Amino acid sequence: MKSEQAEFWNSLYEFASQGWDIGYPSPAICAYFEQIPDKHSSILIPGAGNSYEAEYLHNNGFTQVFALDFAEIPLKNFATRQPDFPESHLICEDFFLHQGVYDYVVEQTFFSSVPETERARFAKHISKLLKPGGKYVGLLFNHKFEQNTPPFGADEQEYLSIFMPYFEIKTFEIAKNSIKPRAGREIFFIFVNKF
Repeated sequence: MKSEQAEFWNSLYEFASQGWDIGYPSPAICAYFEQIPDKHSSILIPGAGNSYEAEYLHNNGFTQVFALDFAEIPLKNFATRQPDFPESHLICEDFFLHQGVYDYVVEQTFFSSVPETERARFAKHISKLLKPGGKYVGLLFNHKFEQNTPPFGADEQEYLSIFMPYFEIKTFEIAKNSIKPRAGREIFFIFVNKF
């Protein structure tokens, strides 16, 4: 799919100008999935970028991991890095057009790319992609950014007002194992789908 938005995100990866890419999987997300015994759980990582979390999960025996991104370049980077990852599990598509049902949706900087006007729609679509009782898990920045382009942040009350219509809040706390530059600046959360 070609569009201005897709071209924008491709250009960021092409010129390596994305500041959110830490170059390895988030320790908080790794720690969470180390506790999940069912390696056949279906896991969607939207806005996956270079897909370090998908790589980590795949290499640790999870068989139903799907990486979704609007931009082709990072998915191609991932396919080169991890040639045994199933090609059909790499999805180049607009998140809002994606259909599927998963046990988990993983959040790693994707929400921060969503403008405020799209946030309610985003939360509703995450809920739609999860099975009843499925979990939306990951990290959110716990502050706002003073800029008009991604990343976009929010405060705790904003996040709760966006997600509480669709999710039960199981965990929502300052992450204890953020990478050093983000220490104290991220919320680790587990939201359980109500529908």
